[in-house]
Amino acid sequence: MTEYKLVVVGAGGVGKSALTIQLIQNHFVDEYDPTIEEYSAMRDQYMRTGEGFLCVFAINNSKSFADINLYREQIKRVKDSDDVPMVLVGNKCDLPTRTVDTKQAHELAKSYGIPFIETSAKTRQGVEDAFYTLVREIRQYRMKKLNSSDDGTQGCMGLPCVVM
Repeated sequence: MTEYKLVVVGAGGVGKSALTIQLIQNHFVDEYDPTIEEYSAMRDQYMRTGEGFLCVFAINNSKSFADINLYREQIKRVKDSDDVPMVLVGNKCDLPTRTVDTKQAHELAKSYGIPFIETSAKTRQGVEDAFYTLVREIRQYRMKKLNSSDDGTQGCMGLPCVVM
């Protein structure tokens, strides 16, 4: 089975752990238990080893949306690349109090050249879609890397190519 290293980033309280638990255990965690937001050295290590990133904000928290650019820049710095598989995720779409407009989020994702998905860790809406979309982005990235060899000998899935 192929392994993918996904990293979930975002401001505190946006639902990173809740999304992950919902995906894996099909269960919503009501109580908030801060995870590792404070440990920046650990965050850098996760970013270094991660292949793809869910950049999560809460649709009822404009500051968490504004922070997305900081996370994106940190990922690009740590990965030393502008081309990193990412998905923008607007979580808590089940809540009636929205401060981040869907159009704003779509525009930001478009400017980054990445997909945008709204989720609710509570109702499970969009949860699988977010993670599976990121896996598809990673697969496309891997294929692109395999097919872009400098010497032209590895253009077809890592095998020598002959064009007739």
